[in-house]
Amino acid sequence: MTTLVVTDLTVHRGSLAVVDHLSFTVTGGAVLALIGPNGAGKSTAFKGMLGLVPATGTVYLDGVNLLSLAPQMRARRVAWVPQRSRLAAALSCTNVVAQGRFAHTGGLGRLSDHDAKAVDQALTDTDARHLAHRAFTTLSAGEQQRVLLARALATGAEVILMDEPTAALDVGHALALLALVRRLAAAGRAMVVVLHQLDEVRRVADRALLLDRGHTISHGSVDDVLSSEPLRRVFGVTPIPNGALGFALAEGTCV
Repeated sequence: MTTLVVTDLTVHRGSLAVVDHLSFTVTGGAVLALIGPNGAGKSTAFKGMLGLVPATGTVYLDGVNLLSLAPQMRARRVAWVPQRSRLAAALSCTNVVAQGRFAHTGGLGRLSDHDAKAVDQALTDTDARHLAHRAFTTLSAGEQQRVLLARALATGAEVILMDEPTAALDVGHALALLALVRRLAAAGRAMVVVLHQLDEVRRVADRALLLDRGHTISHGSVDDVLSSEPLRRVFGVTPIPNGALGFALAEGTCV
C-alpha cells in the first residue's frame, strides 16, 4: 500500500518558520485534509514537499526520499493540483492533460500510444472527456479544476496534492469535485487536500490536520480535529450541538 510519510518538514521565510516541523502520514485509499486560516502555511507545506521551495525534514514515499529525487522522477510519484492555473495560452484540454506525461517523456513531442491512453484515461476518470477539444481558457472554474486534476492523474502519481480545489466553485460543482476526490482515494491513491470550508472536511476527509502560523494545532480523526477546542483556538468558532455540518461563532468572539 502506498504510504507517504512527512517528518519535521520546516520551511523558513527569512528567519520566520512559515511551516514548523510538520509531520503526518497518509496511505493509499485515504484523504487527509489540511485546514487552517489564511497564512497558516498550508500551500507552503505543499511547495516544501514538492521541492519547490527550500525545506528541511524528510518526505518519504514507500521508503524513497522524494526530496533526493530529480524533479522529473519526483513528478512521477507525487502530483500537485494548484488552486488556479496561470495558463494563458488557448491550449486544448487534451494538450493540457498531456503535460502530465512530461514526467515520463521529458518534453514536448508526439505522444506514444501508451501516453495517449494515459491522457484519455485521466480525462475519463475526471468526467472531462467531453472537454477534450475545448480551449482550456474558455472553461468555467469547475471545468478547469477537473482538467487540472486530470493532468495530475496523467502523471500516474500515487499521491495527489490538491490546493483548495473547491475555491470559487458553486455548491454543485464543489460537491461533485469532492465526490471525485473520494473515488480517487477508493481507487488506491493517497489524497492530501487543502480545504477552507469545514463542512467539506466532514464530507470528504478520513483525517484532518489543523495548522496555524506554521504550527500543528491538532492532527487526528476529523471528529477530533473539528471538536470545539481546536476550532475555538484557531477560528473562534465551535460546532453547533447535534449539527452534522454546522458551525457558529464561539462565545466572546469578536468580528
